[in-house]
Amino acid sequence: MFPHAEHERVPVVMNFVYALFVPWGVLILWLLATRASLHKHHVTYLSFLTSVLLASFLTDIIKNAVGRPRPDLISRCKPVEGTQTNVLVSIDVCTETGHHILHDGWRSFPSGHSSFSFSGLGYLALFFAGQLGIFKHGGGDLARSLVCLSPLLGALMIAISRCEDYRHDVYDVTAGSILGFSVAYWSYHRFWHKLRSRDCHEPLPPPSDDMAGYGRLVDEEEGGVPSRHGAYEMTVLPR
Repeated sequence: MFPHAEHERVPVVMNFVYALFVPWGVLILWLLATRASLHKHHVTYLSFLTSVLLASFLTDIIKNAVGRPRPDLISRCKPVEGTQTNVLVSIDVCTETGHHILHDGWRSFPSGHSSFSFSGLGYLALFFAGQLGIFKHGGGDLARSLVCLSPLLGALMIAISRCEDYRHDVYDVTAGSILGFSVAYWSYHRFWHKLRSRDCHEPLPPPSDDMAGYGRLVDEEEGGVPSRHGAYEMTVLPR
């Protein structure tokens, strides 16, 4: 029976600090220091928030669907004296009166701390990989690589702490870490050039730039011609 840790190594509030507010602050400082464009500011914040929010949403869906017990479930339950061992029992044998403590014991898979930390700090690692061009330069610069790996190390330490607190086993932590970093990878590449691209430090152009050419199309049936602002003006076609 694993003990129920009253004081976690990384509480939920601190996980928000480490995986949300710290990366967000680093992103803001970097963009201000490099005098980034307004579009780059917008894309950076949008893709970062997409990563952490989508990872949290998917994690909660899986937690509620799977309902796997935590390693410390028996300590949470506090079964009545005389409860038989090695047999299936119901929740009626539990003496714990705290609803959240007891029912949260069935939400082990995947690890929410792990998915959240890797979605936030994992995105920060991908951001630095693009800004510093570690793949564009062949990855030979050790200093650049260490800067990109440092957020992943922080996320890994948060994930490991969940096993130390007996909140999750290694499978929960592994699944949460993979989920979080996969969402971060998708969110980053949704808005940025590929990491091996020559323009990996720049975001993809806004959709309005790709749509600019549509204003030059002529509606042949109505006899319209494009105006300066992309709209159509009616004209009389020669007979």
